[in-house]
Amino acid sequence: MDLHLKGKVVVVTGGGSGIGAGITEVLAEEGARPVILARRPPDAGWLSRTGADFVPVELSDDEACRAAVEAVRARHGTVHGLVNNAGANDGVGIGAGPRAFRASLDANLVHYYTMVHLLADDLRASRGAIVNISSKTAVTGQGGTSAYVAAKAAELGLTREWAVDFLPHGVRVNAIVVAEVMTPLYRRWLDSLPDPAGRLRDITARIPLGARMTTAREIADSCAFLLSDRASHTTGQWIFPDGGYTHLDRAIMGPQPS
Repeated sequence: MDLHLKGKVVVVTGGGSGIGAGITEVLAEEGARPVILARRPPDAGWLSRTGADFVPVELSDDEACRAAVEAVRARHGTVHGLVNNAGANDGVGIGAGPRAFRASLDANLVHYYTMVHLLADDLRASRGAIVNISSKTAVTGQGGTSAYVAAKAAELGLTREWAVDFLPHGVRVNAIVVAEVMTPLYRRWLDSLPDPAGRLRDITARIPLGARMTTAREIADSCAFLLSDRASHTTGQWIFPDGGYTHLDRAIMGPQPS
């Protein structure tokens, strides 16, 4: 299926690693012009193979974001799409205190708003699309990670708020709710546990469709579709490409490990 993304400029925050890298790769395959905004540069060989551009930026710094957007426009012209993806589950829980909570929101939420604010005129002019990458923790809770969950839940609310704001301009806004995907961050979390292999078996056994984790490619394919005019009547939606993990009853899998 031709997604009609050829030549279209798409900004992907955190687009050089994990799920973001998968999104960058799929966009490049579709002929889009992905531009990665991140703190650290991706591997040079990988960047060359994808043909993506990279603009360094500290996303929690509003002025740095403004300068990065100006650099993107200077190099590539009007931006068609925005993928708000950058962030990490930092484990800022109830005991961490308000200062840590606010810092986590800066790292995981505020730049989603900042990027939309800065690119709003581009998106209106191109009748483009926004995809916010959220997490299943926004709708399930997790424990021990108040700030990250607050950020991810807010992103879902903002998806619907922005979908309404942009209706007169034909700009679509959707969210992808990520569940169990093996990213480098996820692997580090697993490796910090006493029995990583056992914990991974327990997790995958609870995923209804195929008893396996979702791949970054599957998230990326969903993202590319939502950015494209093939999803021309889809806006304000939360998409769950998670093998049924979030919504299907675990009882359908039979007895589960404790």
